[in-house]
Amino acid sequence: MSELIFTVDTEDPCQLKNYLRGSCGVSAGLLRRLKNEGGITVNGAAARTVDIVSKGDIIKLTQRENSSAEANPELDVPVVFENDGAVVFNKPAGMPVHPSARHRNDTLGNFFAARYGGLTFRPVNRLDKDTSGLCLVAKNSYSANILQGGTHKIYYAAVEGITDEAGTIDAPIARVAESIITRCVRDDGRKAVTHYKKIGEGGGCSLLEIELETGRTHQIRVHFSHMGYPLAGDDLYGGSREKITRQALHCGKMSFRCPLTGEEITVEAPLPQDISELLQKER
Repeated sequence: MSELIFTVDTEDPCQLKNYLRGSCGVSAGLLRRLKNEGGITVNGAAARTVDIVSKGDIIKLTQRENSSAEANPELDVPVVFENDGAVVFNKPAGMPVHPSARHRNDTLGNFFAARYGGLTFRPVNRLDKDTSGLCLVAKNSYSANILQGGTHKIYYAAVEGITDEAGTIDAPIARVAESIITRCVRDDGRKAVTHYKKIGEGGGCSLLEIELETGRTHQIRVHFSHMGYPLAGDDLYGGSREKITRQALHCGKMSFRCPLTGEEITVEAPLPQDISELLQKER
């Protein structure tokens, strides 16, 4: 079970459903599920969505949750932020976010199931298996709805070669024919815009701070490969694995508005050791 509690703060009485939709950001889908499950009370008594609520009334929403992955208590992932609405993990490289046919028990979803038994796994942002860093997970559907599309992320990447000090890549991205994974820059692709600035260099690589204006699959990896600066270790897009065995990409900073308090939250995860060491290696 997950619970949300709201105190009505409007001066004028209104229908419960209108207050929840307009003032609390509860989605129509969640409201339907709560109604069907009998998961709405006002001042401790069962309530209908058409009931009138007034200032000071206490609304409690109780939602049944179903775990969506097998629990694996042997996994360990650092938690960098947590409250009743959401949790942010610092996902290690090599760990998928979601369970799949090839990864049934070694994912962030499996760790979440072990740590929060009974809650549904709702990642707000997704990282490739070999990309490390911050992954925001909502603890209930209300938080997921509020957080969706409202996060600001900064990535760090080590690319091969010495780039300009800063720049913007505006190049459409499409799926490579007959591939479900690989992407490319192509005129008929979807608009994709990447902003970057160089914050360091070493070992024949540039360390970039990257912000995405759009969020296409493999956008960072595809854009820098297209520019002639593939990510170190990213052999899918032309990078070498000689000095690092995964794409040198890390989600290092994230900001979002807390779905419960409205407070602006900013969290950070330091550059992992393998990327830091990469910049210190000789050419």
